Amino acid sequence: MVAGGGPAQAQDDPGFQSYMVQLRQQALADGVSVRTADAVFPGLTLNPRVIELDRGQPGATNTSSAIPAFAPYRSQHVDAARIARGRQTYLAQRSRLQRIEQQTGVPESIMVAIWGHETNYGSYTGNFDLLRSLASLAYEGRRRSLFAGEFIAGLKMLDRGVTREQLKGSWAGATGNPQFLPSIYLRLARDGDGDGRADIWNSPADTLASIGNYFTDAGWRAGQPWGVAVTVPAGLDRSQVRNRLVSPRCPRVFERHSGWRTIAEWRALGVTSQGRSLPADSVMATLLEPDGQGATAYLLTSNYRVILDYNCSNFYALSVGLLADAVER
Repeated sequence: MVAGGGPAQAQDDPGFQSYMVQLRQQALADGVSVRTADAVFPGLTLNPRVIELDRGQPGATNTSSAIPAFAPYRSQHVDAARIARGRQTYLAQRSRLQRIEQQTGVPESIMVAIWGHETNYGSYTGNFDLLRSLASLAYEGRRRSLFAGEFIAGLKMLDRGVTREQLKGSWAGATGNPQFLPSIYLRLARDGDGDGRADIWNSPADTLASIGNYFTDAGWRAGQPWGVAVTVPAGLDRSQVRNRLVSPRCPRVFERHSGWRTIAEWRALGVTSQGRSLPADSVMATLLEPDGQGATAYLLTSNYRVILDYNCSNFYALSVGLLADAVER
C-alpha cells in the first residue's frame, strides 16, 4: 500500500481508492447513512502530507531520545501573552464558567487553560480536511484501527448535523476549540448555550461545557488541585520513593513520576510548598522533578492524571496546570 511511498505519490493512488471501497463498507456496516457515504467517498483523495507528519512524530520510530528540560517549554507555553488572553477569556466567560464548574466540579481556570493550550482560545483550530486526513492515515496502516474508527466517527458527526465545512482541524484528526477527535465529540461534546447543538467550533459555551464534561468523564475530583510546586530537600533518598510500577499507557510519561505517598508522608520527608498550600494530609500525590534535582518539583494529585488523559505529556499537563494557576490569580 502506501508503505515505502512518499509525498510524491499520486493523490489518486489506486491502492488508496481500493481501500476506500473497504472503508465505505465498514462505515455502512457501522451505521453511517448511505446519504453521507455517497456525499463523502467520491471526493476523497490521498493526502501524503499527513502520512509524512505522522511518521515524523517524536516517538514514532525512536523511543530512546533524551528528554529535554521543561523550563524552555514552560516559557513558550505559559508566556505573558497566553496568560493575559486567558485572563480576558476567564473574565468574559465567568457566568458560563461558574455554572459549568457547579455542574462538573472542574475548576473554571482549568477549562480556560485547556482552551488556551489547544487552540490559543480559538485563534487557530487547524485547516486540514479532517475526513481526508483520517482516511489517509487509516490507509497508511500503522494505526489503521484507530484512524479508521475516527474516520467513521467523523461520518457519524455529519449524520448528526455537523457540516462538512466544520470538519477541519489538525492533521491528526482533532477539531474545534477543544481539539476533540470525532469519537470524543460523539461521546462527550455538550450543548452549553441551549440551542440544541454542540458547536465546539463557534460557541464558547459549548466549548467550555464540552471540556468540563471531558474532565468529569475522566475522573476529575472536585476540591483537589492538580498539583503544587515544591522544593525537595537535598538529602532526599529518591530510591525510597521510586515508582516500581510500569504503566501500560504512556510508560515514558509515568516512569518519571515517583510512587504514590500521602501529603503527610511527603511533609515528613521534608518536601515543602513553594507558595500555594499543600492539599490535605490524606491526599495521595506523586513527585515529578521535570528539570532534575535541585530545580522546582511538583507534587501531583490524581487530577493531574486527568489532564494527562487529555494529552499524555508531562510538559503539556504541567503547562495546563501552571497556566490555570496564572489565569485565576
